[in-house]
Amino acid sequence: MKLKGTVHKFGNDINTDEILPGRYLNTSDPKELAKHCMEDADTNFIKKMKPGDIIVGGENFGCGSSREHAPLAIKTCGVSCVIAKSFARIFYRNAINIGLPIFTSKEAAGNLNAGDVVEVDLFKGEISKPSQKKTYKVEVFPEFIKEIMKKGGLMAYAKKK
Repeated sequence: MKLKGTVHKFGNDINTDEILPGRYLNTSDPKELAKHCMEDADTNFIKKMKPGDIIVGGENFGCGSSREHAPLAIKTCGVSCVIAKSFARIFYRNAINIGLPIFTSKEAAGNLNAGDVVEVDLFKGEISKPSQKKTYKVEVFPEFIKEIMKKGGLMAYAKKK
């Protein structure tokens, strides 16, 4: 599975309230949540991003509450994957559970910049920046997580089993 998109870069400690502000948790409609994705980190994010784009973060991306609404908003607004130096553990697991590809790479996250076009091979574990002929290796997902991603999330995966 290959992904390609433009980078939107964020710093360290982007918390779930910045990803999806708590004031919007009065709905569980993914499309409504997606309208407010990254709103408190970058008020213009939704206006700038295009389907397939990629979020790149620093250390501890997704810290804060354990709400699964944050990765759901990211996925539903059309972001193809998230790359960061590190993730809050519960955010990482919630992302996997909803089928949002997520990659930990200090090197890639540190060297990718806003506006870069990046290609990600989900199953080979490669993040590449074609303009510089640079490729970063990341840990490949185990087979069961690849299957969760292919199915679009844990619930869809479980229904097929």
